Amino acid sequence: MTKTITVTDLVRRYSLGEVLVTALNGVSVSIEQGEFVSIMGTSGSGKSTLLNLIGGLDRFDSGKIIVDELDIASLDENELARYRREKIGFIFQSYNLIPTLTALQNVELPLIFAGVPRNDRLSKTEQILRAVGLEKRMHHRPTEMSGGEQQRVAIGRALINGPSIILGDEPTGNLDSKTGEEIMKLLTWMNKENGLTVVMVTHDPEKASYADRTILIKDGRIID
Repeated sequence: MTKTITVTDLVRRYSLGEVLVTALNGVSVSIEQGEFVSIMGTSGSGKSTLLNLIGGLDRFDSGKIIVDELDIASLDENELARYRREKIGFIFQSYNLIPTLTALQNVELPLIFAGVPRNDRLSKTEQILRAVGLEKRMHHRPTEMSGGEQQRVAIGRALINGPSIILGDEPTGNLDSKTGEEIMKLLTWMNKENGLTVVMVTHDPEKASYADRTILIKDGRIID
């Protein structure tokens, strides 16, 4: 299989006051195209830092990240923004929806930034919302929706630009177990039916069991 993501000897340090904290300490991992991988570890283990670095949301101190033959470290801010917009779909624990916008408007937003014409935007957005089971909730705002529905909106927004990689940071963290299961089935469907590479951070072994493979991380190092 083709390697989608190759991480080599990755180091990321932060300054907390006068203390230097090493969040990642020489992490190396390869993820195949179309694979569903979970990254597990306790709070502060470095799992979200790794996800943010792969997604181009943060810069690393040393090492290398190659995504589809693209060297992330070589990209300037504009190229990095384009990489995030075109290649990566982000799903966060806290949904990150704009409360004043409807489900349709939240999902449509990335297409506006991409300069897609209005009619094309609307038909594509409606199609995505139907795919995530929200055809009857398109014109509702986040405050009028359950947590599970809000996360489906967030997944729709992550899918709208046709990314090849989905990065999920505790995507079921704010949901009850039944709703969390529904979201995991949706992520599995995106992976199996659409061939998307899914990398998900979780601390929950039950959620991790949906993945093809689990990477365990502790104190900034991969231990299994």
